[in-house]
Amino acid sequence: MEKRGLQWRLLFVSVLLLSFSHLLSSSPPYPCVPPYSFFPFCNSSLPISTRASSLVSLLSLSEKILQLSNTAAAVPHLGLPPYQWWSESLHGIAINGPGVSFNGSVHSATSFPQVLLSAAAFNRTLWRTVAAAIAVEARAMYNLHQAGLTFWAPNINVFRDPRWGRGQETPGEDPFLVSTYSVEYVRGFQGEDDADGGSMMLSACCKHYTAYDLEKWHNFSRYTFNAMVTEQDMEDTYQPPFRSCIEDGKASCLMCSYNQVNGVPACARRDLLDKARGEWGFRGYVTSDCDAVAIIYEDQKYAKSPEDAVADVLKAGMDINCGTYLIRHTESAVKMGKVKEEDIDRALFNLFSVQLRLGLFDGDPEKQRFGRLGTHDVCTEEHRQLALEAVRQGIVLLKNEGNFLPLQKGKVNSLAIIGPAADDTEILGGDYTGFACNPKSLYKGLQAYVERTRFASGCLDVPCNLTVGFEEAVQVAREADFVVVVAGLNLTEETEDHDRISLLLPGKQMDLVNAIASMSKNPLTLVLMGGGPLDVSFAKKDPKIASILWIGYPGETGGQAVAEALFGEFNPGGRLPVTWYPESFTDVPMNDMNMRANASRGYPGRTYRFYTGEVVYAFGYGLSYSNYSYEIISAPHRISLSESSTERLIARKPPSLIKDGLDYLHIDEVSSCMALKFAIQVLVVNHGPMDGDHSILLFSRSSTNIKGAPQRQLIGFEGMHTTANRATEVEIFVDPCKHLSIANEQGKRVLPLGVHVLELEELEHFLLIEA
Repeated sequence: MEKRGLQWRLLFVSVLLLSFSHLLSSSPPYPCVPPYSFFPFCNSSLPISTRASSLVSLLSLSEKILQLSNTAAAVPHLGLPPYQWWSESLHGIAINGPGVSFNGSVHSATSFPQVLLSAAAFNRTLWRTVAAAIAVEARAMYNLHQAGLTFWAPNINVFRDPRWGRGQETPGEDPFLVSTYSVEYVRGFQGEDDADGGSMMLSACCKHYTAYDLEKWHNFSRYTFNAMVTEQDMEDTYQPPFRSCIEDGKASCLMCSYNQVNGVPACARRDLLDKARGEWGFRGYVTSDCDAVAIIYEDQKYAKSPEDAVADVLKAGMDINCGTYLIRHTESAVKMGKVKEEDIDRALFNLFSVQLRLGLFDGDPEKQRFGRLGTHDVCTEEHRQLALEAVRQGIVLLKNEGNFLPLQKGKVNSLAIIGPAADDTEILGGDYTGFACNPKSLYKGLQAYVERTRFASGCLDVPCNLTVGFEEAVQVAREADFVVVVAGLNLTEETEDHDRISLLLPGKQMDLVNAIASMSKNPLTLVLMGGGPLDVSFAKKDPKIASILWIGYPGETGGQAVAEALFGEFNPGGRLPVTWYPESFTDVPMNDMNMRANASRGYPGRTYRFYTGEVVYAFGYGLSYSNYSYEIISAPHRISLSESSTERLIARKPPSLIKDGLDYLHIDEVSSCMALKFAIQVLVVNHGPMDGDHSILLFSRSSTNIKGAPQRQLIGFEGMHTTANRATEVEIFVDPCKHLSIANEQGKRVLPLGVHVLELEELEHFLLIEA
């Protein structure tokens, strides 16, 4: 009765308000401010579901349809201003989305390192802290009418192929690493009070769902590509980051991708969207990638008409279209009987529920808990120092022959820095970036340490197709005590809608490096920029190249961080979050989505978990100025499943157990997953000569006969600060059902019985799991 009475009261109020809505002529800057604050959906004491349903009920069909675009229309009679759903915040507030404007009191925002570099830190706390700092700047810009509340980040597609132009935006190639990053980003960014549908500071979006990692390669385009994915690969590679982002991170948005998945457009895959809501507990809105609905009819020819495309996505569970396709074709789809109004109502309920959780309908934001955030919270010194720390932790030292680095400041009289990227601040951000607060180039960073630092571009630009500038660069290098050459990639080589063809340094960059190396007084230092892996085998072997640093896209503090690394102000401890392959890998078709190697067709597999070929640098590789050793001081040697659980399994006699002789158990048949969890305590010794941040990576492998089992897989990592010549104790928790299980060919997770080998660098620990 309470609920029914409330519904009648809401209906009465709604009719009353509609009766004089013609008196309300224009919309205020925010919903639910006088004279519109007495609408039921503005009553914050009511449940969010009630408020969302009330708002939907007050809209006409044409008004409803106008809400189905990223640019949602105003509804003047309800006091609803237009709302832009599309803002971007991948590694700082970006200019890519129309929801963000730097034409106001805020002209710039902190540019943190690109995601792949931050991932190299293998530091959960860092990731969440960076996301929280981005959120502060985003909410401040919203208060200043320069951003929305809904941001489409993070990008959590697995970096499957080294040529992918957007790999830089992701946390790397390992699904466990990507999953963990996604959870920390979302939790830090949304800042939820209530993890189960409670209020949020901002809304984060897991994208791009799913199996999206090809832009444009040969005749294949992301807009029409049909990703053929096995059930096994879907379960253990492509889906885990999205499951974690939703299930553990509680993300409030999911973006479906352009591509088809096994013949059906991702935004029309009802089974995948139902899985997110039904199995993973998704409580948020689903947006298409931009124009992804239009291409279902216009490019993919999957739908027979625009109305069919609209029906396909709305009935599948998509809620909003980035673009105008739903606005243009939904009304005719309704008239033709292809779409029901309740399909639209469901979408709007999801959209309004998220806006309500964000406080959009709670009146003037200045009177809310985030209302005091403003210009003084953007580009702060605190955020700059955080960005600097993120670069420090992410930089990966790939080579350091004879402890060539760090340089000693007092003994370096002159420096030369060569390369077109060395004095370019625009290159520092990478893809999806904004206007940085105070960027410093690598050249300016080194000048702060050595006044006599000279710069020469060597090449006209990063693609380096000509040798113009070589002679000047060689002369500058010849006159310096030490030389730094900056090489690698920029957004002309890798970016959205553009994949690479080669893994070699672009153009004549390798010739430039070799020319400088042959003429410099001392062996040179090679600094590599960009996200995509590079085949730098020549530099790895050349004694004239003493050291190599990978710095990704380091953001606005990159110049300072690189100089600090070279001069030993900190101890590099980053690890590669993606395998670096030789150029021969480019013979592998990029459109082949299979992760597992197949010797019968000469297919080497992908990522460290399945790749069987040679590597330039392995996943997880990274040197330090210190030497480290490990000792496992506590870990179980044997785990037994409960007798009752085992008896139950045997009594039911699943076919897999009979056929394979109790080699594994299906995870959904294990009743004691919680009881199986354990901790590994590790002693990490820094043998000097410097303190340093260090991350340990725990892998596992098993001798199971399950077809397609990974060669090894990351199951845990932990970062710490270490002191020279001292030991640090660290603990890693392992959930066997999650971390030691694998996917079988049917896409079902199983826990192999028998011996599992836990690996820490060269250290091995044997764990027996028995029924």
